[in-house]
Amino acid sequence: MLKHWPPLSSLRGFEAAARLGSFHKAAEELNLTQSAISQQIRSLEAYLEQPLFYRSGRSVSLTDAGHDLLSTTQAMLQQLAVGIRRLGQYQKPNQLVLNTTPAFARHWLLPRLGEFRLEHPRIDLWLFTTDEVPDMATQTIDIAVRDDISSQAECSFKVLHADRLYPACHPDLLSVAPELRTTLHGEREMDWSHWAVEAGVDVGQQDQGLNFSDPGLLLDAACSGLGIALVSQLVGQDARAKGLLQPLVEGTIRGPNWAMLTHRDSENDPMARSFSHWLQAQLSRD
Repeated sequence: MLKHWPPLSSLRGFEAAARLGSFHKAAEELNLTQSAISQQIRSLEAYLEQPLFYRSGRSVSLTDAGHDLLSTTQAMLQQLAVGIRRLGQYQKPNQLVLNTTPAFARHWLLPRLGEFRLEHPRIDLWLFTTDEVPDMATQTIDIAVRDDISSQAECSFKVLHADRLYPACHPDLLSVAPELRTTLHGEREMDWSHWAVEAGVDVGQQDQGLNFSDPGLLLDAACSGLGIALVSQLVGQDARAKGLLQPLVEGTIRGPNWAMLTHRDSENDPMARSFSHWLQAQLSRD
């Protein structure tokens, strides 16, 4: 693909000349000579095999092709500038990169981050959420806290919490006949087959209904009164405390194990240790 790209310097020269309407002003802005700008434009036109400017004495104006290329070039240069500026986040001295699931981040971690920030104001936490399990050996991640991870090379592994699952819905839905309630289906442990096998209790669940790949969205749907769902005791804790969830029965079944991976390069990092201690204290308290 690189053979289809003209030199970046010629595109910068073209963009400046087109925006300013002058080769001379473009040269001043880029700290080049006017002849250098002219040469860049001629090289670009030769590369594209068509003129980009109408030249009349010292004034220049864009051809139709020039107008087209200008919009493309400006968008490309702006995106490149933003991308280069964004690289500065990788050089923050107190940065701690945490990977977790969107559901855990939104429903459990986010409500508690204010407390963590008060206790550790100097830690620049980068919350990196993914549906997929990260590869800690190849990705820049200090700690991963998830319910779908196992041990990985170059990392320490620790189980933090054994979750429990229970069927629940919004309290308003309790007045609806069980056979009329929509069943909300999730994946993995949130699938109703686990409840049928381990609990053996019929709470009105049906094979058909609404299906969710994101357990956080499944919880949102249950809290908004869309139907009954099998929810995480840990992740649904705050929603239940706010009165948005009501258990259908008292029993619970085994859920996933929430575990933590810490990259070996971060194990002795004071920031990683501080977050790990804070996290385990929060889970113990909850």
